[in-house]
Amino acid sequence: MHAEQTRRTTLLASAALLAIAACWGSTFFLIKDLLERVPTLDFLAVRFTIASVVLLVVAPRALGRLSPEVRTHAAVLGLLYGVAQILQTAGLAHTPASVSGFVTGLYVVFTPLLAAVILKTRIPPVTWAAVVLATVGLGVLALDGFSIGYGELITLTSAVLYALHIVGLGAWSRPQDALGMTILQMIVIATVCTVATAHDGIVLPDRTSDWLSVLYMAVVVAALGLFAQTWAQAHLPPTRSAILMSMEPVFASFFAVWLGGESLTTRLLLGGSMVLVAMLTVELAPRRVVEGEVTHIAV
Repeated sequence: MHAEQTRRTTLLASAALLAIAACWGSTFFLIKDLLERVPTLDFLAVRFTIASVVLLVVAPRALGRLSPEVRTHAAVLGLLYGVAQILQTAGLAHTPASVSGFVTGLYVVFTPLLAAVILKTRIPPVTWAAVVLATVGLGVLALDGFSIGYGELITLTSAVLYALHIVGLGAWSRPQDALGMTILQMIVIATVCTVATAHDGIVLPDRTSDWLSVLYMAVVVAALGLFAQTWAQAHLPPTRSAILMSMEPVFASFFAVWLGGESLTTRLLLGGSMVLVAMLTVELAPRRVVEGEVTHIAV
């Protein structure tokens, strides 16, 4: 009975991460459009402040239930995520959305490397194969010529920070602390973004459509998304989580075709299929082969 319940929880956690990847993928063309009218840091400050307020209103006592150790962990994770968001969004203003999606998706490579170094996790060959397949698939999906410039470099840095965040969540998150950790992470993210832009004032959106985009990205993608990720990673190893979330560029391409008017190409189908196969590999292969035990560490 316990094994069956664990299996169901694991499947639910995997489904949650896929839903997060879909939400993230839906934001690329929205953000690209919004940044034409609202500065990067101003958008992030408004987005994560709204998300923080929503979470605090929904669960005002969740923060008080966290131990000092968990609060420290959540603050560190929020700092990593906040800086990563600033770098990724700034990079998106200097590089095509497709390239940004690919470079950001390289956290699927950095996650097992960092997990092996920090958590001493043994990454089995089948998982490495899935990581390689997902990375090649991301390249086929997103790249049509590639050069390293300012935008790509800061986006690559954000990918490393996202990988550290994934590894940290895998090590530190517990189901009972998920909501409180999410709220504290969100407050830290909002604070980082606001402090970074407060010196010259904050520009607010002046269109109803832009406010609707910001609210969607604040409430659904940021608040609910980070809560779902924090909860899901209490049940899944970091590398498996990263491969699941590498579906983000696939969803980004799907939304670009469906809502953005882009064409459905052979390259898109081939690259998306490779990432999908990588995800299915880690989901369907026997657990004892695919993943080691999640290691929890303290700071």
